[in-house]
This record gives sequence, C-alpha cells and structure tokens, in this order.
Amino acid sequence: MSDTLTIYHGSTQIIERPTYGLGNPFNDYGLGFYCTESIELAKEWACSTEADGFANRYTLDMTGLSVLSLTGGDYHILNWLAVLLENRRFRISGNIAKQARDYIAENFSVDYKAYDVIKGYRADDSYFSFASSFLNNTISLSQLERAMLLGKLGEQIVLKSQEAFNRITFMEAVAAPKEIYLPKKMARDTTARADFQKEKSRETVLSEKYVLDIIREGWKNDDQRLQRVVLG
Repeated sequence: MSDTLTIYHGSTQIIERPTYGLGNPFNDYGLGFYCTESIELAKEWACSTEADGFANRYTLDMTGLSVLSLTGGDYHILNWLAVLLENRRFRISGNIAKQARDYIAENFSVDYKAYDVIKGYRADDSYFSFASSFLNNTISLSQLERAMLLGKLGEQIVLKSQEAFNRITFMEAVAAPKEIYLPKKMARDTTARADFQKEKSRETVLSEKYVLDIIREGWKNDDQRLQRVVLG
C-alpha cells in the first residue's frame, strides 16, 4: 500500500467523522469502519430499498500503520474463512459443518485483531452463501477460491484501531441514487451466483478437495496444497 489511500465508505448517511468503537460487531472482520478503493462499489453498498446513499470519500494516511492483507501471498482462503467464521453468524447445521467450523478455527486462525487495518474480500450475500456451501461439503476448496473472484466485488479496507481512525480525513460525500445503484448492486450479486453455477457444473468430485477431505487428511496451516489456493 502507498502512504496515502483514497477510500470510500458507502452509507445512507454523510459521515464526516467516523467513530471508533461504533458499528456492527458481526461484520466480516468484526467491529471496524469498512471501506473500498472503488467509488462505484461504495455507491452500490450505500443504497438500500428504502433510501438513496452516499459514497463518503476520505484520505487515509497509512504511514506506520500495520496492515493485514488477507488477499496477499502470505495467506490463503482458509485463513480468510477462519476470520469470517469468528465474526459472521453462520447457520451451522449437520455434523460435517460443525466439525468443519471447529477444525478451521483451530488450524487456520489469524491474529487479525493486532492490526490497524485489514484488507480482504467482502462477503456479500452470494459470497456468504458460497462459504456456507463449503462448510457443508457441497463445494470444493478450489470452487470456493474461484467464487471469490466472481462478481468483481474487489476488496474492502477495514479500519480496526483507534490509530487508524485518527489517520482518516473526510473529503466529500458523493450522491448515490438508489434508482441507479440498487439495480447495479442486485445485478452484480445475480451475476456472481449465475457464474458460480456454471463453475459448479464443470467440477468433478473425484479430482477436488472438499472440507471433509481436509479434516480427514489433517491439513494444517502450512500445508503445501494450500499455497496453491491463495486469494488474490
């Protein structure tokens, strides 16, 4: 990352001064201020069925901040999933999904709370369903990895620490009319789901690794097979 980033936060409100400690603790990476480097994505995320939104634009001084990039080469998709499992509310049913949740938490967890900023994928509705399917042993590890690239959601940048909040400066709020951006948001999700179904149809069960295989074979965080399944 460069020393200064331009980032956007999509919201139904203009937020000139983001407040540390506020927000939803059940977001992808826990409590934090969720942003993106794409103004178009921020506009989509800002809109709801009831209201127009805003893409709040900020500059973020990155000097000296510690950054965890879950889409970087040092981490793989099960690290991302372990963080997601700790924060998001998954509907876990069945023995395989419960064992998968516990196994991933035990073997692939990341000390993400020690960082000022986290960079990683955003688990929109379609992405969240892909992760759930993996836990339930209905899609393979490589399918889950490829699914993260569908829909072109890009990455989100999350401010986690008080120091990170101190480094953000509000610049402007750009209007995001729901008549324009809500359909774009829905179309992006629909496209991701449709592309995923096409991807699934090309899969062969015999040649892929599923979560049950990972548990039975005792995969660990440094397993060489995971180094080929890197986000990004």
